[in-house]
Amino acid sequence: MTPVGVVLAGGAGRRMGGGKAAVLLDGVPLLHRVLAPLSAVTDAQAVVARADTQLPLLDPAVKVWREADDGPRHPAHGIAHAIERAGGRAVLCVAVDLPLLDAATLRVLLAGDDGRSPCVVARVAGELEPLCALWRPTAAATLARAGKERMRQLVATLDPCVVDVPDPTRLTNVNTPDDLRRAQCILMGGTPGP
Repeated sequence: MTPVGVVLAGGAGRRMGGGKAAVLLDGVPLLHRVLAPLSAVTDAQAVVARADTQLPLLDPAVKVWREADDGPRHPAHGIAHAIERAGGRAVLCVAVDLPLLDAATLRVLLAGDDGRSPCVVARVAGELEPLCALWRPTAAATLARAGKERMRQLVATLDPCVVDVPDPTRLTNVNTPDDLRRAQCILMGGTPGP
């Protein structure tokens, strides 16, 4: 059974000046940029967001799974919510702020699945990227208990299957206006600055 493709879009986006889902990169909302490769490798897609998160217009086939606004803001809780809503299927979760992600990178991640680990996590330049990962229902309880620990620390406790991503630019993270400019430069074939 293929996983459900899930975009995590519930973050506050404080460094970006607000929610990231509708921020444009080369005229396309970040959310649409991340949904495109997910749609190429999964047969169902969903967006996990807070009730107050502004989302751009979505294809009617994409489900929106709203998290309670009074719960803790932690990506692990968004992933646990996705697992709960996926009806026993694994979820291929990616953050909305990975707009250069492509289907080839997701295929590499899925092909590296050992079939046993509670999660299959991308690694680039020696660093885990837990917001580009396949999560199984067996990880849900650990994710739901997450407190203030960083996602990388939390993932390490789960003995993940780790898959190296060949092109590090595909996991370029966009958290600030400067990051957005760097992503635009990469998208246009340039070399990003520091």
